[in-house]
Amino acid sequence: MTETFQSHDHVFLGAGHAQAERRTWMVIGLCTVMMIAEIIGGLLFGSIALVADGLHMSTHASALLLTALAYNYARRHARDARFSFGTGKLGDLAGFGSAIILAMIALLIGYEAVLRFIAPVPIRFDEAILIALVGLIVNVASVLLLSGGGHDHGHGHDHSDHDHHHDAHEAAPHAAHRDNNLRSAIIHVLADAGVSLLVIVGLLLGRFFGWIWMDPVVGLCGAVVIAAWSYGLIRDTGAILLDMNPDQGMAERMRAVIEVDGDRLTDLHLWRLGPGHLGAILSVATAAPRGPTHYRQLLERFSALSHVTVEVQRG
Repeated sequence: MTETFQSHDHVFLGAGHAQAERRTWMVIGLCTVMMIAEIIGGLLFGSIALVADGLHMSTHASALLLTALAYNYARRHARDARFSFGTGKLGDLAGFGSAIILAMIALLIGYEAVLRFIAPVPIRFDEAILIALVGLIVNVASVLLLSGGGHDHGHGHDHSDHDHHHDAHEAAPHAAHRDNNLRSAIIHVLADAGVSLLVIVGLLLGRFFGWIWMDPVVGLCGAVVIAAWSYGLIRDTGAILLDMNPDQGMAERMRAVIEVDGDRLTDLHLWRLGPGHLGAILSVATAAPRGPTHYRQLLERFSALSHVTVEVQRG
């Protein structure tokens, strides 16, 4: 006997989806303006680190555009029947793509830094420092703007049953609620802010101590940091796209809830449908006259479960 229970329709978007989309478009505008200023300023004033910062900001702007378009598409097609489990994972797909772009940015900055080690050029420090400072301010403002809309982006469930609140909290960890589309946008802007800060440090050291070699050094440091963030984002979003179990601890707690009075959980598939939404397919072997509704009621304490299919095997 198999029965599917859905707590609502197949709209598995994060609670802050619309707000995150609006904020992303605003940050795209800021980044585009600063990107143009940094590239032109770096070419005029001779700072390869500043040019690199502007170049990778251009790719950040492209990645942010990918983020915004993913939000838009997921919202417009949230109820499209062609998507069996909704469009909640589209943000994870966009985050994976953004992570690949981040890795390419790291390679580009590293390549440019090595070239500048080989062939250093004169730098007009005062002008370059001024533009880098403006870039840092823009990046910090962008991070604050994006983060301000993301504090509640994953908490889309109403824990109305006080008795179940503790179990629901345990069964819905931060990773399950995380909006990886928004996370990728924040990481892109953070990476740009970090490189801007390193650029300023390198330019100041070059300006006051004559350490011209610091300009490519900070470029290499920025490349390493960006590569590390890229790896983390690829790892997390890739796991979601491959439908890996998002919380082994939750799976064990579900087993403990089901396996009472001689019942046995013979199969369990747990995966993420979208920010704050998990899906589960389980098979239960029982000798008792119980139907799927009984087991769905047992699993109601796990508020992150948004789509549950139960199969009952008699015997």
